[in-house]
Amino acid sequence: MKKILLVALVFLLTLSAEGKIMTRECAYKLDTITFKGFLAYDDAVKGKRPGVLVVHEWWGLNDFARAQAKKLAEMGYVALAADMYGNGLNTTDPKIAGAMAGSVRGTPRLRERALAGLSELLRQPEADPRRVAAIGFCFGGTAVLDLAYGGAEVKGIVTFHGGLFSPKEQDLKNIKTKLLILHGADDPTMPRDTVLAFQESMRKSGADWQMVYYANAVHGFTNPANGTDNAKGVAYNPLAAQRSWKAMEAFLKEVFEAK
Repeated sequence: MKKILLVALVFLLTLSAEGKIMTRECAYKLDTITFKGFLAYDDAVKGKRPGVLVVHEWWGLNDFARAQAKKLAEMGYVALAADMYGNGLNTTDPKIAGAMAGSVRGTPRLRERALAGLSELLRQPEADPRRVAAIGFCFGGTAVLDLAYGGAEVKGIVTFHGGLFSPKEQDLKNIKTKLLILHGADDPTMPRDTVLAFQESMRKSGADWQMVYYANAVHGFTNPANGTDNAKGVAYNPLAAQRSWKAMEAFLKEVFEAK
């Protein structure tokens, strides 16, 4: 009987130690618009822990973005998936997504809204404000790069198949953070000249940057919803998705442990 009780106690303690991934909506305002971010963290981790901002694809804050925040929470981080369009807007229609992204990308709103999401993450009691990074997918990759171009004080920036647009000349001196660029080698959305111009701008900036190419990967290689037909120019590649996530894991560990 005592042995049974001991086993039961060990089981309960193990469950308690494992904790649970907690999530909540974080509403925040910019100008007159309410944004609805998604926060995820492991309640087994006590005290403050590194924070990671997640910026969604052009579809808006959807289940894919939320899933990435949860995966980061499982790694011991607190993650906020930002809302870049306001009111939690998202779609599965490429025309609508293009219009929503187009209303933000290439305008001051891109950086302003990414900064608003970052500020909301920093306000969370679980987040260590001295150890924060940002990751982004596609449209979100462009957004987190723009954070770096604006001099955001984060430990690191990671882009997954993001738009690699060069900073303005006056922004080159602002880049203080480390950058990891994860890119499909066959991505048709980023012409070779655009990529080369981006790389040259990074060299001129003196930034600490690295870029990884994934063979046989086109745009959107992390998202299973994209299917696997590379001929469409946007497709899921499970190997590239796995490798890029592991590269991000190693990068975050490096930047958060750096003195």
